[in-house]
Amino acid sequence: MAGLYFHIPFCKNICAYCDFFRTGDLRRMDGTLRAMAAELESAREFISDRTIRTIYFGGGTPSLVAPAELQRLMDRAGELFDCSGVGEITVEANPDDVTAEYVAALRRTDVNRVSLGVQSFDDAELRFMNRRHTAAEAADAVARLQDAGFGNITVDLIFGVDGFGGQVLEQSLERTISLGVQHVSAYHLTFEPATAFGRRLARGEMHEVDESVSEAEYAAVERALTEAGFEHYEVSNYAREGFRARHNSSYWHGAQYLGIGPGAHSFNGEERRWSVQRPDDYIVAPQYVGERLTLRDRFNEYVMTGLRCVEGIDTAYLRREFGTERFERVMRESGQWIASGELRYANERLSIPTERMLISDAVIETFFET
Repeated sequence: MAGLYFHIPFCKNICAYCDFFRTGDLRRMDGTLRAMAAELESAREFISDRTIRTIYFGGGTPSLVAPAELQRLMDRAGELFDCSGVGEITVEANPDDVTAEYVAALRRTDVNRVSLGVQSFDDAELRFMNRRHTAAEAADAVARLQDAGFGNITVDLIFGVDGFGGQVLEQSLERTISLGVQHVSAYHLTFEPATAFGRRLARGEMHEVDESVSEAEYAAVERALTEAGFEHYEVSNYAREGFRARHNSSYWHGAQYLGIGPGAHSFNGEERRWSVQRPDDYIVAPQYVGERLTLRDRFNEYVMTGLRCVEGIDTAYLRREFGTERFERVMRESGQWIASGELRYANERLSIPTERMLISDAVIETFFET
């Protein structure tokens, strides 16, 4: 079972924190969509698993594309792959794109899940992040989708923004919960050098929150969402029962996926590759760079993705797939973390308690092979 990812790299404006590949030049959108349909056919041989279970439109801002155009890509995928068992089709959307007309058009497609990039329900924080919607517009977007019958909606939030923790974060969480969505992704702000925030940090105009603030805000997020009935199933993700993000979960569990579009990544179980990023180049012909994963690479990825999820890593699988020597080293080095409470070992699985997942990188690095 495999996933299909379409990368829509276009944005009306660039958010201050965003490091995903994106462009504000919308003039190449039509040509890029045509090239994506062509790439879908030319690249299909990259994955051996032709049974598609999830489809995801990410970006960038997929909600800038007319829903009918997204459906054309889905229809083409159905001609090239076995999509008869697809259970989840997600489109990322900016709240201010979610007009009544857009929702009506989206309802006529096969999309059954919408991921809203809200980030905050505080207008001052939204302006600070250069978001192009207001808190009211975000709430209205959720209501329009629900009224139209969409029963699988996820909201993205960002915490760890200096000056916008405490009551601001609490209010954003309360507002999110009150809207009755099925899934929440809550990400700690990271500073990437090529972003506006990264440049401000380098100039001393912004500051990262200190570790104690990060931990307090992470705890506030987990407490609010789990008390409201959400399952904390991955370091940044919370879901109502039955509403885990299937597409993203497939990444964490090593499934094959085909990425289509400028900058999109693909994985076939042995090799990872990605296309050139500039739409002008992509429209002419996708060019790929990639890497073939060694056994060490696959081990590192299994540990990294597994320990970010509530299920953790299966030590029996680890021993079988990666050898007794690696298994014994992991078990030996896990002792200090088990003793400190940062790791749990039960039923042949090692896992990080959800309340401690913020420090998962420190645990994971212990086991990495360099």
